Amino acid sequence: MKSNEPRSSSSCAACKLLKRRCTPNCQFAPYFRSDEPKKFANVHKVFGASNVSKILNDVPEDQRDDTVNSLVYEAEVRLRDPVYGCIGAIASLQRKMVELQHDLMLAQTRLAYFAAKQNPTTNCSLMLDYDPFNVANMMPSDFVDVPVTAGYLDSYAQNSFDMDHCASTNEFGQFPFP
Repeated sequence: MKSNEPRSSSSCAACKLLKRRCTPNCQFAPYFRSDEPKKFANVHKVFGASNVSKILNDVPEDQRDDTVNSLVYEAEVRLRDPVYGCIGAIASLQRKMVELQHDLMLAQTRLAYFAAKQNPTTNCSLMLDYDPFNVANMMPSDFVDVPVTAGYLDSYAQNSFDMDHCASTNEFGQFPFP
């Protein structure tokens, strides 16, 4: 982001957008080059030039590159998703992580099942009766007769199903809204 080569005589992207003269000690110039005008335009739309200037002044110089990268990312995500912004992206990634963990657990269960089935010398008679592909066997038989009451988890599952299967799903399809 920050270049060690001397700046050309052209204004930085910030000074071009703000229509002001770019001075040699411009604090935006090292981070918003003149060939990347969209980058500063997005940051300016979301945060404003004075707030970006204050943020850069408050941050130690060795952390400014990372700060500017963060501001640029946050601005781009906020412009794509004005309601949830970065939180929407984080929630989407967390949901995908939970789904992948579930898939991994299921794959490990199936692998253990087939490994036990291949090795008949193992004393796992309960494991051999368990079929991971049969959904009825997913729940222990002791709990089959327990009545299921309609509560938060049921409405959560129904809302999640409805939102995920409707044409206008959003990144927060798993969260029921009151």
